[in-house]
Amino acid sequence: MEALGRLAAGVAHDFNNLLVAMRGYTEIVAATMPQTDPRRADLDQVLRAADRAAEMTRKLLSFGRAQTLEPQSVDPSELLRELAPLLGRLLGEDVELVVRAPSDLGLVSVDPGQFEQAVVNLAVNAREAMPRGGTLSLELFAAELGPEIADAHPEVVPGPYVALAVCDTGMGMDPETLDHAFEPFYTTRARTGGTGLGLASVYGFVKQSGGFIYVGSEPGRGTDFTIYLPRVAGEVFRSPRETRVALPRGTETVLVVDDDLAVAELVRRVLDPLGYRLQVTSSAAQAFSMAVAADRPVDLLIADVGVPDVRGPVLADRLREAGHVHRVLLVSGYSEPALNERGELPADMAFLAKPFTGAQLANKVRATLGGHL
Repeated sequence: MEALGRLAAGVAHDFNNLLVAMRGYTEIVAATMPQTDPRRADLDQVLRAADRAAEMTRKLLSFGRAQTLEPQSVDPSELLRELAPLLGRLLGEDVELVVRAPSDLGLVSVDPGQFEQAVVNLAVNAREAMPRGGTLSLELFAAELGPEIADAHPEVVPGPYVALAVCDTGMGMDPETLDHAFEPFYTTRARTGGTGLGLASVYGFVKQSGGFIYVGSEPGRGTDFTIYLPRVAGEVFRSPRETRVALPRGTETVLVVDDDLAVAELVRRVLDPLGYRLQVTSSAAQAFSMAVAADRPVDLLIADVGVPDVRGPVLADRLREAGHVHRVLLVSGYSEPALNERGELPADMAFLAKPFTGAQLANKVRATLGGHL
């Protein structure tokens, strides 16, 4: 499984490189079209597809333990209602899906993507337990857990919670299976490809989110999972949408090195119209020669972490020690946690994860040159 995790992270890394080019060049083409051009709608579909693909790579990185949770204050009812259509298609026509998600239960602090993945994992398990069809019920409700419950269950912290009950009418579990339900690699579906990681990952997500999960089941009577997540105060987090505003400009010299030349050229296409003076290469050795030959130090080096001939951070250190580069922005298809684990992200170098948009790149470049890492 460790090898599979590394493989998944590697696939995600390579795919992120492709997504940078796919999304970036689509943005460039879209920017040349007037708002009334009907082809813009087609390009918007391409961009949305790229965003969905980026979400898939994040899940691969999560499987490879190369991504950390990013908790946000969210409305679980809203997440569940948005997920319901996907669950319906996943379950098939012979399973009735019942969703009860009141809108006044409060907020929880979770990683939205991991919350959705946990629900999907539970739904997949339920589907497997109902080969002849049945009913899957998902119900959110408010729960106030007092000291008496905490006395009986030491893992419980008294307070307000939002709970999710996931109940199926399937074959159920016997006591032995129930005892091992959350154990990694334990599965009753070995012959059909079960890995035993689904419920283990649900358990891990719930515990990392400060909650707890219970399961009850009897043979022939179905299975009930109940997840309790602490209720939090505040407002729902909304991802800021990129608006069509003028991107920050600059006049500094920028040296770009990325072994994927399509990505390197995309960086040029984004930054050159903003006033920067660009030099682009796919070779670390050539980048070093270009910086040494320049009549003044390069203001910013943008380097991919995984440049084959010399790793990006190593190249950056050499150029800075020789006085040829002032600031560094590292980019990579691997996530920041994975690179930190390898010791490849120096604290004094800025970082931008792939895939990135043109606006994200332009803003990060300006922030790095301004000294804000």
